[in-house]
Amino acid sequence: MSADQVVTEAREFIQACYAELGKLESEAEERIRMIEEEIKKVGSYEHTLEELIHGARMAWRNSNRCIGRFFWDTLHVFDARGLKTEAEIAEALFRHLTYATNGGKVIPAITVFDPVKNGQRQVRIWNHQLIRYAGYETPAGVIGDPASVALTSFCQSLGWEGEKTPFDVLPLVIQVENREPQWFPVPDHCIVEVEIEHPEFESFRQLQLKWYAVPFIADMKLDLGGVSYTAAPFNGWYMGTEIGARNFADEFRYNMLPKVAACMGLDTAKDSTLWKDRALTELNIAVLHSYKTAGVSIVDHHTAAKQFKHFTEQEKDSGREVTGKWSWLIPPLSPAATHIFHTDYEDTVKKPNYFYQEPFQPTSLKGS
Repeated sequence: MSADQVVTEAREFIQACYAELGKLESEAEERIRMIEEEIKKVGSYEHTLEELIHGARMAWRNSNRCIGRFFWDTLHVFDARGLKTEAEIAEALFRHLTYATNGGKVIPAITVFDPVKNGQRQVRIWNHQLIRYAGYETPAGVIGDPASVALTSFCQSLGWEGEKTPFDVLPLVIQVENREPQWFPVPDHCIVEVEIEHPEFESFRQLQLKWYAVPFIADMKLDLGGVSYTAAPFNGWYMGTEIGARNFADEFRYNMLPKVAACMGLDTAKDSTLWKDRALTELNIAVLHSYKTAGVSIVDHHTAAKQFKHFTEQEKDSGREVTGKWSWLIPPLSPAATHIFHTDYEDTVKKPNYFYQEPFQPTSLKGS
């Protein structure tokens, strides 16, 4: 991004941010003048803590694919921009895991590390999520999560060895600048998992399913006023269908529907029995039941849709248009039973925002 582009995006961000914070227009203009001077000298600028906090929250509010934006202004922001070593960064991530998990009463949080400087990435976390299960390729198929096969293989090449169960937590893989990435095992005290059981079908226990308590997205970047934070892991809490209708149910993930159907004694000979639908519903019931029994925050998709409706009403009252990606906002279970299914949204991308980066591949580790 050129210096002129950085100035343009910085100006747009500061004007919007300071207006929302109730600051005078003269304060915004003075801050923009300071930023322009800083960009002339070093090619970029540094956000104040207040700008970083509100900007990260604005980015959540602008996230078109997120149904949980009703809580955007509750996001807790950890400022970790001063950390330079892999070990320091790992410790900050462990702090985030413990704080946000909060014994099961999940707190939305983000930890922001050093941004790109002079075109050079400073920090990258190569995990998709801070806690995720390994995937081992074997002649008989994948043990664990197929989505993690590439990173699992790389971790093994660095010297990490899991127990080769379906639910081995991967280590964190952290890269600073162009140095060789380092891996750090996630301490047990940072990991909360929920064993999945069904309130009616005792046979679900035979599946020996479990999942981690909190989704900590680690591989997206925070684009804030012309500054790119390539390491800014964040979390909310799970919507049940993310686990029950995707992680467990997708054929390219854990593919559990046939086994769930077998537990329920369903006829799977033909699709017209709707065995997949019945198994999917009961699997999602099991996930919601298990998390609530364990005292871990989770939301069902109907409640989440109602919260999103409240969010759109609040945004309208604030004079802001809600954008959204319909195909992501509709839940993967009974979407037509929510108002979102029957609503159109403009998929216009606003900034600040969170953006996908290149996913992990061994070639990704070279350069920025």
